Amino acid sequence: MPARAHHHDGTPFRDLNHNGTMEPYEDPRLPVEDRVTDLLARMTLEEKAGLLCHGRMLAGDHGPFHSGAELIGERHINHFAMMQVPSPGEMARWNNHVQDLAAATRLGIPVTLSSDPRHGAVSNPATAHTGGGFSPGPEPIGLAATDDPALVEEFARAVSRELRAVGIRVALHPMADLATEPRWARISGTFGEDADRAGRMLTAYVRGMQGDSLTTGVACMTKHFPGHGPQAGGEDSHFARGRWQAFPGGNLEHHLRPFEAALDAGTAQMMTCYSIPRGSGLPEVGSSFSREAITGLLRGRLGFDGVVCTDFNVLTGMEIPGLGELPPRNWGVEHLSVTEQLLALLDAGVDQLGGETRPDLLVRAVRDGSVTEDRIDTSVRRVLRDKFRLGLFEDPYTDPEAAEALVGSAATRELGRRTQRRSLVQLTPRRDTLRELPERPALYVENVDPAVAARYGRVVDRPQDADLAVVRLQAPYERRESPLERHFHSGSLEFPADELRRLAELCATVPTAVDVFLDRPAVLTGLSDGAALLTGSFGVHDDLLLDVVFGRSAAEGVLPFDLPSSMKEVEASFEDVPFHTPNPLFRCGHRAADHG
Repeated sequence: MPARAHHHDGTPFRDLNHNGTMEPYEDPRLPVEDRVTDLLARMTLEEKAGLLCHGRMLAGDHGPFHSGAELIGERHINHFAMMQVPSPGEMARWNNHVQDLAAATRLGIPVTLSSDPRHGAVSNPATAHTGGGFSPGPEPIGLAATDDPALVEEFARAVSRELRAVGIRVALHPMADLATEPRWARISGTFGEDADRAGRMLTAYVRGMQGDSLTTGVACMTKHFPGHGPQAGGEDSHFARGRWQAFPGGNLEHHLRPFEAALDAGTAQMMTCYSIPRGSGLPEVGSSFSREAITGLLRGRLGFDGVVCTDFNVLTGMEIPGLGELPPRNWGVEHLSVTEQLLALLDAGVDQLGGETRPDLLVRAVRDGSVTEDRIDTSVRRVLRDKFRLGLFEDPYTDPEAAEALVGSAATRELGRRTQRRSLVQLTPRRDTLRELPERPALYVENVDPAVAARYGRVVDRPQDADLAVVRLQAPYERRESPLERHFHSGSLEFPADELRRLAELCATVPTAVDVFLDRPAVLTGLSDGAALLTGSFGVHDDLLLDVVFGRSAAEGVLPFDLPSSMKEVEASFEDVPFHTPNPLFRCGHRAADHG
């Protein structure tokens, strides 16, 4: 009897063949391709179309998204990216609920849940999440700063175990994009500016996430092919102002190298890029609509035959609760009708429509002869293959009590802390003033939890009363008007002149350790000379930073990108060329050593 013969609560799943035998597609003894072929032959066009939509979901049917019951039961959709999630136990129970909905459908095809990153420090409703009880490490750029593939693979395995425990089987990460344009808002999600290091980190990450077999791992959907990093002026392509990429250096081949590393590591799936790669030699349309990019480059030259999913909502817009509505990111084909855009996606070689819940568009295109059902079958076959490889047909359910025990466990949180500690970069040598502090100094802190600081000294309210100041700063950015765009840090990388003067006065008043959260490569000119210690972090708990400030542990990270010396040099550099600012303040790979 197959593992899925019963629901998670023990009630019968459904009759098998009335004689107790399995349907061939449910028989784990058969080769995956045979099971795929059998199930594909049983599916209606409507069921196939639902399989090619990858919608969004909130646990409990909250928010602007249609109910799970409607999407699964009526629209035949069974791929969903989870937005904010509740506690691990609640998320596991929600997974079991949607699997029950799926089990009640005609063919019982299980749901695949996916997720943007959840184990970092950045929370952005469109790109990454925090909370939900998961064990935090640094941002991916901090994983690159460890320069330790073995540690990255270990951390990725832990991430995979936590995601799988709550029912998430596909990771909408890692990002293989290179951080060659320092103004771009999504650098914290990359593995840095150095293509070789990014390739090493991606290889380790994919291996850790997917494990020895997808049956016990989480499938990676590597993104954003063929490379999102060289955004024109650093603007992000979630917004119309960022629809263009810039390749003034003609450097597309360099940006493909990390993707090749992810492919060599066996990444299961791939997500395309929103933006138009002007000057790359590829057609000037968003990559999801580019046959040359997907069928020619990714499938043809690079030999990828896995699932290709568009970045989310290239056909229709979306509403994000409390933050407003985004139009479709159909850059380069805005003049076409929705049907024409859909046909362009299918012709390009796309399999799944990220964020979309309109299978009727696909059904209509087949019914009116615009696309053949054989073309739909090609994509359905790839999507089904991964469902079987993930073991969903054997057991899609999760154990809520086990999820509560595993997710956020002491051991995994300690691994996250160890990874954070290894990611912290010391940019300048410690000044002697940090070696001459009293045993319990008076501490003035900014953006540091006073309760944590109190473990290291006596916290005071004024810098002039302190023996030491510890200040944590966010890398500079320009605040945008749109509530959603405020989550995408863009624009100048320089601190305002007033802030630099304030920090200089603070450093002149009391020895000051300055830490900057480098979600982008900030211009730190003006800080490096005055601070008693300058560090760069990528998601590090306060106590781990204070251990370094007080000399109790060393900062072992290496800088994963150049830190420019001025915005003038950034503006003169080529978006697609790494290390193109001629006089950076600190070079990629930099790590300061203390004297004596």
